[in-house]
Amino acid sequence: MRKIIFVSLMLTSIFSACAGNNKENKVEDQKTINQEKKMGTIHLTKADFLKKVANYETNPTEWKYLGDKPCIIDFYASWCGPCKMVAPILEDLAKEYDGKIYIYKVNTEEEQELAAAFGIRSIPTILFCPVGKAPQMAQGALPKETLKKAISEVLLVK
Repeated sequence: MRKIIFVSLMLTSIFSACAGNNKENKVEDQKTINQEKKMGTIHLTKADFLKKVANYETNPTEWKYLGDKPCIIDFYASWCGPCKMVAPILEDLAKEYDGKIYIYKVNTEEEQELAAAFGIRSIPTILFCPVGKAPQMAQGALPKETLKKAISEVLLVK
C-alpha cells in the first residue's frame, strides 16, 4: 500500500511540474506570437476616412490631418494590375513601420465619392500625409525603395 501511495505522489508531482512548464511555455509562445503579429494595411470607408484622416466635408478648404501618426493612403481598385503589384509592398511596409505610421487603403470602386473628392484619376495613387503638414500625392506603382524614401523624407522627418 505504501508503494502505491508513493508512486501516486511521484506521478502527481511529475504531472504538476509538466503542467507548470506547459503554462510557462504557453506564455512564452503567446509573447512570440504577439511580437510577430504586426499591424497590416487598414481598409478605409468614407466614414472611417472622415474620422481617422480628414473631415473634408466639415472643412472643405483647409486640410487638417486627424491622425496621431503619419499615414500613407493607397487609392486602388481590385482589377488594377499595378495596384496588385504595390499591395504586398505596402503590407510589408505596414509591418516594418508598425507603430510609426499607418498605411490605409481606399478601394476607389467602393468609395467613388471619396476618390472624386481627392481628384483620383489614375490608380494606384498614393497620398502621403505627415502630421501637421500638407499631404503629398504620387501616382503609379512605386517600388519599395521609393516608398521607403518618401516615408523617411516626407512622413518621418524630425
